[in-house]
Formats: sequence, structure tokens, C-alpha cells
Amino acid sequence: MLVGAQLRRFREAAGISTEDAGYEIRASHSKISRMELGRVGFKERDVADLLTHYGVTAPDLREPLLELAEAANVPGWWQEYGDVVPSWFEPYLGLEQGAVVVRVYEVQDVPELLQTAGYARALLAARYPEATQDEIERRVELRMQRRRVFERPDPLKLWAVLDEAALRRLVGGAETMREQIRHLIEMAERPNVSLQILPFATGGHAAEGGPMTLLRFAEPELPDVVYLEQLTSAMYPDRPSDLIRYRDVLNRLGVQAEPPVRTLALLRSICDQLGRLGQLDRLG
Repeated sequence: MLVGAQLRRFREAAGISTEDAGYEIRASHSKISRMELGRVGFKERDVADLLTHYGVTAPDLREPLLELAEAANVPGWWQEYGDVVPSWFEPYLGLEQGAVVVRVYEVQDVPELLQTAGYARALLAARYPEATQDEIERRVELRMQRRRVFERPDPLKLWAVLDEAALRRLVGGAETMREQIRHLIEMAERPNVSLQILPFATGGHAAEGGPMTLLRFAEPELPDVVYLEQLTSAMYPDRPSDLIRYRDVLNRLGVQAEPPVRTLALLRSICDQLGRLGQLDRLG
């Protein structure tokens, strides 16, 4: 998707039609459209020929895109979970693994990259009531594998804003939720994780439209990617005006939410409340 989006920008900047671009690589205009949407694989020769046709000759512009095109054809580790990964979610997994910064706002749930196995299991069982236990465990395993982005030599930088509702909803019960909050405390203490809480008292806020994720990549030539997940599909708005809008909303959320220095105290307070609730449940 990133390769395709960048090829489209270069083509449009050069004033070249999809028909002319297709003729250059001995393909139809529909194939150019599919390439630009990231729906087909890439031949390095085709990408190189298109870049030349678009007048993109500077090595610092060509090489990152050619390398990314080559990487796009390599099967990702998550493909072994193809039985539980919908086709519309697979592109996001590749983007997440390649990103250097992920910014996320969540309303109902803890962000998936910050979930514990117990929390994820309870959440997935509620979302997929028809799934077998084996299927649920496969989904949990995939979610835990995704957390490896924090263990690589250049760990992912995560900036997450959580609505207070995501922390107050007892997914899996008080003890499961308490374990999840303790994990959030551990993650928030990492230098590469910035965690903020948007309290109920804030009232109206910049992200009334719902949860959103923005991914940023190391290559400065590559644009940010916005990801909006729905029940049975996902959207990747990529117009420059869209990217500016979502960045602005996330920035304003960062101002409206409690500052990161308050996060640990707030999480510990919620954890203590859950501990007392768990004691009452056991007594009851």
C-alpha cells in the first residue's frame, strides 16, 4: 500500500495517466490502479521502469521505494495465522511491523499492542462467540506475537491515548482487568511508550468520531498511514488533507488528555479500586 501510494503521487505529479503508465510496463491501466491501491505484488523491474517514466531519477527517492517494493513481496510471519486474519487486516499487520512510530486513540478497549493474553482472550471470546477455543487461542497468540515490535533493536515508539471508558470496562472480570492495568503500568514506564488517559471529566473532545491509528515510517519520503477499523473491514484514508486532519486530532487529544506524568498515578488508583472490587467478589 505504501509503495502504491507513493507511485500514485509520483505519477500524478508528472501528469501521466494510468493508461500511459500501463503502456510503459506492458500492462493495462487497471493493473496500475491495483498496484497503486496495494492490491497486487510488485516486480522490481516494473517499479524501476515506472519511476524512470515519472522522472524520479534521484537515488535517495528511488532506492527506499525499490527496497520497500522488494520487502512487500516477502511473506510476513503473520501469514501462518491466515486462518484467523481477515484479508482487510493483513495489510495493517505489515504496516505495523514496519512502522517506527504508532499513534493510537482507543475508546472502548485497551490498544491491541498493550493487551495481556487474559484480557485479549476475554475480549476475543466476546467478539467471536461462534469461534472455537482453538480459534480464540490462535487469535490471542497472534496478538501476543505482534508485541515483538517492542523487543526489536529499534523498538517501536508508541503514543497511545486511552479513553477512561477503556480502563473502567471490566473485560474478563476484576482480576483479569487488574492484571491488564498492571501491564499498562509496566509499559508506561518504558521510554519508548507514551500513555495518556482521557478522563470522563474532559467532556467533548477532538476525536468524537471514534478510534484511530496513525503509523509513521523511518523513510522520510514515505507518508504517514491512517488506519480506521470497522466491524468487517478497514479504511486507509490517504489524501494529504485527511492525514493533516488526523494528525491534528491526535495532537489535540494529547493536549486534552491528562499529561503522561499523571498516567502512572491514575493507573495505580484504578488498579487499587479493582483490587478492592476483587476482594468483594471473593467475599460475595
